[in-house]
Amino acid sequence: MEEMMSRYTISPDATADDLAPVAQCLHEILNHLPTTARSRDRRGVRIEEGRIVDRSYSGPVLEEVLKNNRLIKTTPASGPYRGVPVVVAPVRDEAGDAIAAIGVVDITGIFDLATLMEHQSAILKQVCGKDPCPLPSELVSGKR
Repeated sequence: MEEMMSRYTISPDATADDLAPVAQCLHEILNHLPTTARSRDRRGVRIEEGRIVDRSYSGPVLEEVLKNNRLIKTTPASGPYRGVPVVVAPVRDEAGDAIAAIGVVDITGIFDLATLMEHQSAILKQVCGKDPCPLPSELVSGKR
């Protein structure tokens, strides 16, 4: 008896079940960051804490990525991730058209690098009590 192999297809009309294995893989790789995915023509999946919590999911950023065919890093004003930074990228076909979108909560979006750099001196003074921090005697190279 020949074994039947499962086949998943990412296409413009891929179902939530087609997208779930890829979305779950990314969810695992990214240490259980909330992950979402949908195809251009069908709603998709939302995964949180290791499990699929919605098999008919669409969000405003997923939809915008599909419409504009470009990566978007933003903080949604609506939906379950309202107020939380997300990054969503298109999955493109051989012609370069967006056929699906996959997104994750963007932990890098929590940190505003420009603001951090602007306030670096004040932060170092608060943490170390002095600037520069660490002091030359506190550097790893100073302890060798």
